[in-house]
Amino acid sequence: MNDRATLRLWHAGTTVTLPDDPLACVQDGPIVHVVINRPAKRNAITLQIWRDMAAAMERLAADPAVKLLVLRGAGTQAFSPGADIQEFPEVFRDAESTRAYNAAVRAGQIALERLNKPTLAVIYGPCVGGGCGVALACDLRFAADDARLGITPSKLGLAYSPPDMRRLVALVGPSRAKDIIYSGRLLSGAEAKEAGLVDFLAPAADLEATASRYAIDLLANSQHSIRTSKAIINSVAGIHVRSDEELDRIFEGTFQEHDFREGYAAFMAKRKPQFE
Repeated sequence: MNDRATLRLWHAGTTVTLPDDPLACVQDGPIVHVVINRPAKRNAITLQIWRDMAAAMERLAADPAVKLLVLRGAGTQAFSPGADIQEFPEVFRDAESTRAYNAAVRAGQIALERLNKPTLAVIYGPCVGGGCGVALACDLRFAADDARLGITPSKLGLAYSPPDMRRLVALVGPSRAKDIIYSGRLLSGAEAKEAGLVDFLAPAADLEATASRYAIDLLANSQHSIRTSKAIINSVAGIHVRSDEELDRIFEGTFQEHDFREGYAAFMAKRKPQFE
C-alpha cells in the first residue's frame, strides 16, 4: 500500500504520487510545485530541506521551461508548523552549528524570495514559525479559510531574524508585527487576510481551484513583463536593491522586446496576444 502524499497538477489536470524527497519538485508544464514533503511530521522543516530549497531555487531560476512556482506542504492537513524541533539539540548544540543552521535557513528563504519568476504559496492548516517565514518569502499567499498562521519565537525564548522581520513588517506594518511576534498567537485565515499576511482566502474545498485559476491566468500574461516588474518591485521594497541606472535599463528594455510589440499589435487587432 502506498502511503505517500498525492498532488493534483493544475496544468496537466492529473494526480501524481509525490516522490520520497523531503523537498519534492514536481514539474507541471510551465508550473513547478515545490512541496515540503513530510506529511507524517505535518511538514516540519529540517536543515536538509533548507539546504535543498536554496539548491532548488538556483536550478529553477536557470530553467527556461519553468514560468511559475507553487510552494506548498504535502497533503491538505498542514502547510508547515515550522522547524523540526527534534533537530534542535543537534543544530543548536554550539555557536558554530547555530550559525550554520541560521545561514541555511536564510539562504533558502532569500533564494525563494529572489527567484526570477512569480511564486505562490498555497496554505492549508497550520503555517507557523519557519513555515510562515517561508510562505512570506513567496510573492503571494493563497490560504484556506481554516488555515492558522503565526510566528512563535516568544514561545521558545528566541528572536525573529532581521530578514524575516523585514518581510513581516513590509506586509503588516510595525504595530501589527509587534502584536504577532510578542503574543505568538495563531491568526485565523480571516484575521491573517485582514492583516495582510494572506492575499487570497477561500474555503478549503475551493482553494486549489482558486489558486490554479489565478496561476493559469497569470501564465497568459507576458512573463518578461512579470519578471521585470518583480525585479523592480523587489528593489523598491529593499529585497534585492539595484541602482537607479540598472532599474532604468530594465524598464527601458521592455520597449524593445517582442512581448511589447506583440502586446500592442494584439490590442489594436482586438485579439489575444501570443507572448513568448
